[in-house]
Parts: sequence; C-alpha cells; structure tokens
Amino acid sequence: MAITRWDPFREVVALQNRMNSLFRDMNEGEGPLTTASFTPAADVYEDEKKIILKLEVPGIEEKDLDVRVENNTLTVKGERKFEKEEKEENFHRIERRYGSFYRAFTLPSTVDTEHVEAAYNAGVLKVELKKKAEAQPKQIKVNVGKSLAA
Repeated sequence: MAITRWDPFREVVALQNRMNSLFRDMNEGEGPLTTASFTPAADVYEDEKKIILKLEVPGIEEKDLDVRVENNTLTVKGERKFEKEEKEENFHRIERRYGSFYRAFTLPSTVDTEHVEAAYNAGVLKVELKKKAEAQPKQIKVNVGKSLAA
C-alpha cells in the first residue's frame, strides 16, 4: 500500500485545468458558445396511413429550414441566427442555443417519398410522410359457417 500525500489544492487545480480547456475549445471553435451547432428535440410516431415527425425549432424562419428526402433518408437542416440588435457582451445570460443543426432519419421502405408534406407552426416543424398503399393494413372479412373452396 502506497502512502499518498494530501494536497488541499489538487481539486482546485484540476477544476482550473478543465475550465481553461473549456475556454480554449470555445475560442478555437466556430466562435462563441452561442453560435455552436445544436440538436433540436424530435418526436416520431406513426398510424396506419402515415409517419409523422415533429421537430422543435422555435425562433427559426421558414427560409432557414431545409427539408429533403433522398435515398430513403429524411434530412432536416436549419439555422437559428443570433439577433444582432444587442451586443453579446450586454447579455447577463444566454441559455438558448444558436447556430446550425442537422438531423437525418432513415425511412422505412413503406414510405411513399413522392407524398411528403411539411408545415411550420408555433416553433414546431411537422413532416408527414404518407405510407404506400400496399403497406397500409387491409381489413379482411371473415365469413362464419362457410368453408373456403379448394
């Protein structure tokens, strides 16, 4: 068993090194913390006729959104721009994320890529992907008391 000398400032030095690393990365990256990329939250669900994707992207203008379907992949790109009305140094707190984002979703082969609709309302981008007719469930009537012809 080795005896380790106790240093009361070891944790403080470690914290200082981590903080220096954080600020160094921030200055060497794309700019201030407010212009880094971010990942908006997404909900994906489906029913019998379509798959629906909802993406939270408040504060983004319609012209800054790009929705594409290519090779059974749905891609959504966009950018939330920092308002230049106020200087960044005048802010007390910046918690919202700014910058660009990119999300890609692999689509199942049951999706009809010719019938995709997108709408943007109240900060939520909603993409509806219709399913192919052959992929939709079909109701089969069961006849009681009759046998099938061979």
